Amino acid sequence: MSNIVLAQNDSIWHQKPNLNVSGFLDVFYVYDFNQPQGTERQPFLFNHNRHNEFNLNLGFVKLGLEHSKYRANLALQTGTYSNDNYSAEPGLLKNIFEANVGLSLNKKNNLWIDAGVFASYIGFESAISTDNLTMTRSILAENSPYFLSGAKLTYNPNDKLEIAGLIVNGWQRIQRLEGNSLPSFGTQINFSPTEKVTFNWSTFIGTDDPDTTRRMRYFNNFYGQFQFTDKFGLIAGFDIGTQQRAKNSAVYDLWFSPVLIGNFSINKTWKTAIRAEYYQDETGIIISTGTPNGFKTTGLSLNFDYSPTENIICRLEGRWLNSRDQIFETKTALTDNNFIIATSIAIRFSETIKK
Repeated sequence: MSNIVLAQNDSIWHQKPNLNVSGFLDVFYVYDFNQPQGTERQPFLFNHNRHNEFNLNLGFVKLGLEHSKYRANLALQTGTYSNDNYSAEPGLLKNIFEANVGLSLNKKNNLWIDAGVFASYIGFESAISTDNLTMTRSILAENSPYFLSGAKLTYNPNDKLEIAGLIVNGWQRIQRLEGNSLPSFGTQINFSPTEKVTFNWSTFIGTDDPDTTRRMRYFNNFYGQFQFTDKFGLIAGFDIGTQQRAKNSAVYDLWFSPVLIGNFSINKTWKTAIRAEYYQDETGIIISTGTPNGFKTTGLSLNFDYSPTENIICRLEGRWLNSRDQIFETKTALTDNNFIIATSIAIRFSETIKK
């Protein structure tokens, strides 16, 4: 009997995988009414962050292997997103959007180990704009990891619950920071009691410093997604983190950010979304301003989407930010307000080749 089971397992591993070829392009234009001197608008934004120019925010081509016992993804990217958000990575590492391999660890295929470079487990907003309710990302999403490098263990005891544990190279890093010998750790619990409700809690424990100045960072991300009707949905998110003020210090500094995004489907091709957000980082842990009150910023945005087909979205967004201090650049000085009009066309394609 055992020989029969072993033969069956062996035959499953030798089944041919499916190959998926996919791609994504997000072309945009933003007009910043502050008319900053440079083309890059804000140091704390990493998507659609150019003024008065047409550009590519993100483009990638991806190959994915799909098998019941293993999986692999390789995606190469370009665009202003990769230039801005991967600035700490050397050379060609800036062009890696995904590069990971996963193996099933049990017969039920509900326990997986994945290793490599993969999308972040933190937050509800993706680097892929078509996955999001708004064109631009919330300040909360822009200032937590979009990608990580390491290993991830994922367990799905049922179709409603997913539990994951991670060991990674650091806070949004592919290559480990030189001089840092401490890996970082993360957890995620994602619970969907119904198809219309999802709750998520993600954590990060680690440091973004070398050993000589190591300050421990502890971070929590919470969000809930609610689809109240076929037309109306809501996302509520909250990030809170602390970091040691100095190595071995008992004093910790705090940053936090709440966000609410409501979306409404007008009809099959038109949707709208409104976002309210606040981000406070008084001591400059994540966003340093060098001003008396630090980064204390409120934001509102209104989004209109036209989608003639599932794989194409044309977007228009107005976004207003107001800060406690004067941190936004104008032609001649700094101001505490910022207003932009942004537009984009994004297309996504995917084809699975079955063998």
